Amino acid sequence: MRLAEGVSCLDWCKYAKDCVGDKVYNKYMRNKTITLKEKLLKELENYFGNDSKRINHARKVMDYAERLLQQEGGDWQIVIPASILHDVGIKVAEEKYGSPLNYYQDKEGTEVARKILLQVGLRKEDIEEICEIIAHHHSAGRINTLNFKILYDADCLVNLKENLKNKDKQSTPALIDKVFLTQ
Repeated sequence: MRLAEGVSCLDWCKYAKDCVGDKVYNKYMRNKTITLKEKLLKELENYFGNDSKRINHARKVMDYAERLLQQEGGDWQIVIPASILHDVGIKVAEEKYGSPLNYYQDKEGTEVARKILLQVGLRKEDIEEICEIIAHHHSAGRINTLNFKILYDADCLVNLKENLKNKDKQSTPALIDKVFLTQ
């Protein structure tokens, strides 16, 4: 089989990890994720335009997601795109319903994310998992995968940090124990 330039059997073969081993596979995917990350960040910036608040939020969530991936494991090819695109539905929600409510964001975000992910060339299986995470990222317990937990916690960390400026810091440990899904 002749592959497109820059494409390896590691990109599409379901046995790739077994074939080359975890260490080689994970290193390859991490390096590949860097260029994917750059493409997705550019698409996010194009999508949100001058809305630096939303772009910066996504970048912060992505930063926490990368840290959690290093500690918890998880799939970089799933979590990084989900972290970058998790809130893309808010723009459509505000335009279509006049509201940024989580329900509308989750409902509308998957279609926007799917278009962007197809455009940057992700595999359909990966797109489905990423969209499933985006569709439920405000609802802990609906999905119980490690990839979901990492994205959920990364988003919570950013939101918690932003919200703690105005709250009682003594209640933080109890809140952390209640909210977060990863160690």
